[in-house]
Amino acid sequence: MIGLIAAMGFALGPGPAQSPPVAARAASEPAPGEELTVYLLTFDPGGLVWERFGHNALWVRDRNAGSDWAYDYGRFAFGQTVGDVLRFAGRFAAADMRYSMGDGDARQYLAAYQQAGRSIWAQELDLPPPARRALRDFLVWNAKEENRYYQYHYYLDNCSTRIRDALDRVVGGQLKPWAQSVTTGSTYRDNTRRTTENSPMTYTLLMLGLGQPVDRPISAWEEMFLPISLRPYLNQFTVVDPDGRRHPLVKEERHLVESQRFSVREKPSDWTVRYLAVGVVFGGVLLGLGRAGRRSLRGRWGFGVVSVTWTIVSGLGGLVLVALWAFSAHRFSYWNENILQLNLGALALAFVLPRAIWRGPSRYRQGVKLASMVAAISALGLVLKILPQMSQANLDMIGLILPVHLGVWLGLSALGAGPTS
Repeated sequence: MIGLIAAMGFALGPGPAQSPPVAARAASEPAPGEELTVYLLTFDPGGLVWERFGHNALWVRDRNAGSDWAYDYGRFAFGQTVGDVLRFAGRFAAADMRYSMGDGDARQYLAAYQQAGRSIWAQELDLPPPARRALRDFLVWNAKEENRYYQYHYYLDNCSTRIRDALDRVVGGQLKPWAQSVTTGSTYRDNTRRTTENSPMTYTLLMLGLGQPVDRPISAWEEMFLPISLRPYLNQFTVVDPDGRRHPLVKEERHLVESQRFSVREKPSDWTVRYLAVGVVFGGVLLGLGRAGRRSLRGRWGFGVVSVTWTIVSGLGGLVLVALWAFSAHRFSYWNENILQLNLGALALAFVLPRAIWRGPSRYRQGVKLASMVAAISALGLVLKILPQMSQANLDMIGLILPVHLGVWLGLSALGAGPTS
């Protein structure tokens, strides 16, 4: 790794420093900050869920101290025990996510990400010496134990937004107004989709759990929550120094390590047809089991097991969506139209279905009626899309869920009443 970087013109210092450089050394320097070189490191996405946005860090080289020190944000730990993991999950559900920043030898950062198969970019930032020094001093202060912790938010306050804000601060607030004026043609949901397409389960859970707030158009400033977006936007940004010099913020960009192992699309794929196909197949299976159950005990049992499992899962999912909206601070889960798809009526139906299948005509009619209501609520979510207020991009989830609710209703209708009253 060190040989590769040196060959590309990014030679590291002679050895790792025991600690980051401190401001006290400035007294002997004729031009404070001149000895510093600042790079933005961008690590393209990895394969794990929390690696899909990518990652970034600020690399500060101090020629006088002979050090190369990196600073990053967004560090967290699940813990070592089951209890630790459960507590982390509970805090996440409540949107109480205490993350931290960290720092360390740049060699270790680069070697770890190269070993993980991640693509690595380095952008040398053309900051005047006082700005380089101010940025370094801020990072040193922020890395102290008493200052490093903060409340993480996946869109609003993460590893990339913290670096974005630090850079905006040292260029006198010029980055924010420029980036806010740049339209992207994308939304938070678009960016979430394109980065999580590698995991259908994660993708589906996120599309179910995110509400209307993620579907509004966002500016470049907001899209910089993605490390893989911060890098190209900085390439477009021109800054004016205090002496009036206008120049690109990025002096030079190098692709230190190239890898396509975990590549991310520029635009998200449309999975609506795929989800609809899955939903239709699942709904068709339920209808087929219902028809078979009229003639065979095995078919009746098959319909019962599959339909009850589905209603329990979809009903509990609806309960989670309501809780996220009503009781958590996950504001991007508010106004979630998917509560019409994973509606709480399915949970009630899960208790009624066994009796409807096995307990005779009166229970059967009750079950058919409730199943039709659950399907009708799901269909209402599709019909209401004609209203401008129903702007959530969830046709894919409707395509997945509505056919299954219809399958439960139509399958139960085809099944007929159970053998006893």
